[in-house]
Amino acid sequence: MSSRSRIATMLMTPADLLSHYDRALVWPADSITVPALEPGAVASAYRLQLAVRDLRARRGEQPRGYKIGFTNRTIWDRYNVHAPIWGTVWDSTLSHCGDHGRLSLAGTCQPRIEPEVVFGMRATPAPDATLDDVFEAIDWMAPGFEIVQSHRPGWKFVAPDCVADGSLHARLLVGRPTPVRAFARDATALHEWLADAQVTLRQDGQTIEHGRGSHVLDSPLKALLHFLQDLRACPGATDLRAGDVITTGTWTDAWPVAPGQSWAAQFSLPQLASIQVDFDQQPG
Repeated sequence: MSSRSRIATMLMTPADLLSHYDRALVWPADSITVPALEPGAVASAYRLQLAVRDLRARRGEQPRGYKIGFTNRTIWDRYNVHAPIWGTVWDSTLSHCGDHGRLSLAGTCQPRIEPEVVFGMRATPAPDATLDDVFEAIDWMAPGFEIVQSHRPGWKFVAPDCVADGSLHARLLVGRPTPVRAFARDATALHEWLADAQVTLRQDGQTIEHGRGSHVLDSPLKALLHFLQDLRACPGATDLRAGDVITTGTWTDAWPVAPGQSWAAQFSLPQLASIQVDFDQQPG
């Protein structure tokens, strides 16, 4: 086999990526999404991600917003990804649960759980939006669990892999929403309030980790502004719009999950409800 044909068999196409997603299969060990060291590798990976988004939309799935990943600087070295990424949340991956929900892990690949703050948008933020403009465009805020996944064996990847892999999104469970103005009167107050907040993550009643809102690019509100700027700089990406749900990144590490487990996140803010999820005993 020639070097040229060998390289061609290793490149993952949008159809390949979607097929492995649908079947919850890890990628072949010798596969690549884009050459990781080439200039613009992450931009190339977003083109792949958006091509997969187009395939999913063509078959009837509907975008419901976005996830932001790797906003927590404390885990960058652990995963060898040193900047935030983003991906689409779908009607097929989004659930609302109030304070307590159930999820199946069927169709996920090496799933992990992340406690996050989720925003619901009431409007598209202004062009060249400031933090104040972003605050004015938010409708509600809620606790959430994102179930993330990796199709790279053992969660060993580089940033372009993560982006091409839907930015690792598998599921999003959104807790009880509260109008954002019940939390704070303006952007500065909300930023400071979230930055000072803490979360306790528990599995089956046992404390697993404590996290802080300041881990998330200084606060989830600042993470939302950073994402908006990145989104608008990405050719072909769809802008935020009213009704979109945005989850802003984990406050802790991402922890492996399995059927039959129960996980809970307790935030230190009384207005921000806790959230609990029970995973079905069987994966399917």
